Amino acid sequence: MPVPIDPLDLDTGTLALFVGNAGAAAVQKQLADAGFGDLRFSHGYLFQHLVDGEPTVSALAAELEMTQQGASKAVAELEKLGYCERAPDPIDARIRRVRLTARGHAAIAAARTARADLDRRLTERFGTEALAVVRSQLAELLAELGGTAAVARRAVRPPR
Repeated sequence: MPVPIDPLDLDTGTLALFVGNAGAAAVQKQLADAGFGDLRFSHGYLFQHLVDGEPTVSALAAELEMTQQGASKAVAELEKLGYCERAPDPIDARIRRVRLTARGHAAIAAARTARADLDRRLTERFGTEALAVVRSQLAELLAELGGTAAVARRAVRPPR
């Protein structure tokens, strides 16, 4: 039988990772309950580039630091699930752009609602001031570790 671990004995990065994973799992469950159970956490890395634009597969590959083949495969998966589509560029029909479908926009709205619900739940549990302190400290840790710019640009990359 494994020896129990006290979360306070974990290093900061591991504890933050586990908190993030637990929060992501709560959001995923609410998404599934809302009819988006086919979405995976990893799809978010692609979605972040479709929220405000219609990039090409090549541009997605560059932003995600992956091969064009890998990006094309990820787009094809989301296309099959009905979350995005490839459409001709309005200026140059030879260029195909990736854009969200109505289902993709609905999934983003559902994810935003799920994250807001989680924040409300945490606020009820810990209070507005305590949660604000935790959020501020996490943001400072993110800045200290060099992650703020990627978040601001919607360019968070999958872990390697």
